[in-house]
Amino acid sequence: MAKQVSDTDLAAVEQAIGRFSGGASALVILDALARPIPLRTLQHRIKYLAGRGRVFKVGNGRSTKYHLPAGRSREDAVPSTDDEPTVPLSPSGISIRDYVQGPLEARAPVGYDRGFLDLYRPNVSAYLSRTERAHLVEIGRPRIAGQPAGTYAKQILSRLLIDLSWNSSRLEGNTYSLLDTRRLIELGEEADGHGQLEAQMILNHKDAIEFLVNAAEEVGFNRYTILNLHALLANNLLADPAAAGRLRYIAVGIEGSVFLPLEVPQLIEEYFDQILATAAAIRDPFEQAFFAMVQMPYLQPFDDVNKRVSRLAANIPLIKGNFSPLSFTDVPHRTYTDAVLGVYEMRRVDLLKDVFIWAYERSAARHGAVRQSLGEPDPFRLRYRSELREIVGELIRGGLRRKDAAARIAAWAREKIAREDQPRFIEVVEYELISMHEGNFARYQIRPSEFAAWQTVWAASA
Repeated sequence: MAKQVSDTDLAAVEQAIGRFSGGASALVILDALARPIPLRTLQHRIKYLAGRGRVFKVGNGRSTKYHLPAGRSREDAVPSTDDEPTVPLSPSGISIRDYVQGPLEARAPVGYDRGFLDLYRPNVSAYLSRTERAHLVEIGRPRIAGQPAGTYAKQILSRLLIDLSWNSSRLEGNTYSLLDTRRLIELGEEADGHGQLEAQMILNHKDAIEFLVNAAEEVGFNRYTILNLHALLANNLLADPAAAGRLRYIAVGIEGSVFLPLEVPQLIEEYFDQILATAAAIRDPFEQAFFAMVQMPYLQPFDDVNKRVSRLAANIPLIKGNFSPLSFTDVPHRTYTDAVLGVYEMRRVDLLKDVFIWAYERSAARHGAVRQSLGEPDPFRLRYRSELREIVGELIRGGLRRKDAAARIAAWAREKIAREDQPRFIEVVEYELISMHEGNFARYQIRPSEFAAWQTVWAASA
């Protein structure tokens, strides 16, 4: 029988991790312990804590760091759930939760089962019931009709970038606050006391979301979209930089789980293509979204970052169909982790479905409130959104003075904008430059150093 680890010893590990806001490696944790123990013993205790959702891992190899979950005290590691919402669970969801929260030694090891994918028939099989799909359509459909793909997401893009980047990163153990995330995305300012890995994770989400929204007409469940989505989300986070956007050919393990992912590269590629083809054939956007959240992490097609890919991929049909995006607002880390483990170890989706529906209800309500506060968007600005970003970015990065900028705007408009829209376009660009300040330049993908240099030149040429 395995030796039981005392609560005191486990709490000591949690307290050591809690001293580091940006997470800590095993060696750093070892140094922070008041009483020395062998590294192997520490690794065993971390694994035990991870299996119960009390510690979470970010990164792989030498970049691995361990974090306390959101909502836990950094000083005493005592759970604090007073402000954390509770997801209402179905009886089936409760049974899944109870199983995966049991001791690892009580759960039978299980490998990848292709039958879980093969038995699904697009538009015949369904994880979501007809009633559930109708409910999601009703709450997710904004009051716009006949607009190009991605129109709604573009209207709320600034808020979506913050909400989805923060919530998806939070589900990976990222400790940035919502305010920290906003300052990072809008101003490029990293938060004090946090590691660069956390900032990189959030900025990668921002880039990936912009990719999906700006290319809404082209993205879909195909290799181009999913491989590039992974490359954006994994940028500068993997031990092997070449693994970003590349299917896995190494063995991986799931910490805190008895699930053993597939190891044969040829089969990983075959099943990956089958998942894409199946997802692309599903007509209902919400069934399509949920299918991606179930099957992509189950296959583990990439070295790491699989769940992040599945969360953003779930937004593809919602963005294209002008539904409210799924930003995972308020989803508790532990409940989400249990739900994914239920898919891995039991091939049961009910707990993840409970999370999906509840999260979408909250996300749709939040985005609806945001849009109401924004008023109706200017159709002209919406139509020329990419052109405005291009020319404004060019002017600021080029450090043009006011007089030179005016000439450049006019010449650029004559070359690229329809004749009847040129006067209005020039007016909008000039207004954007006049209105530019430290709180709004990030929407043009301008770095703080570029903005500061331009601001100096612009002010001097007044």
